Amino acid sequence: MWRRPAKRGRTTPLVVFLHGRGADEYDLIDLADSLPRAFSYASVRAFVALPEGGYTWFENRGPARPIPASVRTSVDAFRAWLDRPSVAAPGTRCFLFGFSAGMMMAGALVLDDPARFAGAVLLSGALAFDTAVPTAPGRLRGVPIFHARGTADDVIPRELALRSAAYLENESGATLTSRRYPIGHSISGPEMADVATWLAENETGG
Repeated sequence: MWRRPAKRGRTTPLVVFLHGRGADEYDLIDLADSLPRAFSYASVRAFVALPEGGYTWFENRGPARPIPASVRTSVDAFRAWLDRPSVAAPGTRCFLFGFSAGMMMAGALVLDDPARFAGAVLLSGALAFDTAVPTAPGRLRGVPIFHARGTADDVIPRELALRSAAYLENESGATLTSRRYPIGHSISGPEMADVATWLAENETGG
């Protein structure tokens, strides 16, 4: 699913939405209406179909505990899509926006190749620790990251959410904006307003 500005060119920055478990490409695309109009927006369907319906990014051993080989397969498949010239021409500033399982996917992508992405919005999820994704200290040095979660989130295991926050804040080297909101496992209006401000500030990288 796409939302593109009426006036765009090869330098128009791109935001890619990565949905949560059980959703699809329709789930997040309307959030583009709350975000800066200077960007193009794409929402991608995850690669793993679920028996109960919907899709997710990885096969897993439990909530926020992906199988390493499945992470590698999905990262490679996403990059094959993104790197098509019709999707993101060479030099396009590309931002990732991941919610829940989509946060883990966005985190895996930016950790796998930090130089490829202009930044990432990581909401209400965890990072793909204990897989082949690199999480060495300084791995995201200088990469703009917006990280947020709800203080009442009871879906993502607390220990994994806290481990992810600690890595981003203390080890990753990212240029980090960190927020907490009094919500559960969801995205709030104030959160989207903060994301919109952050994207506008990082649009050109200058």
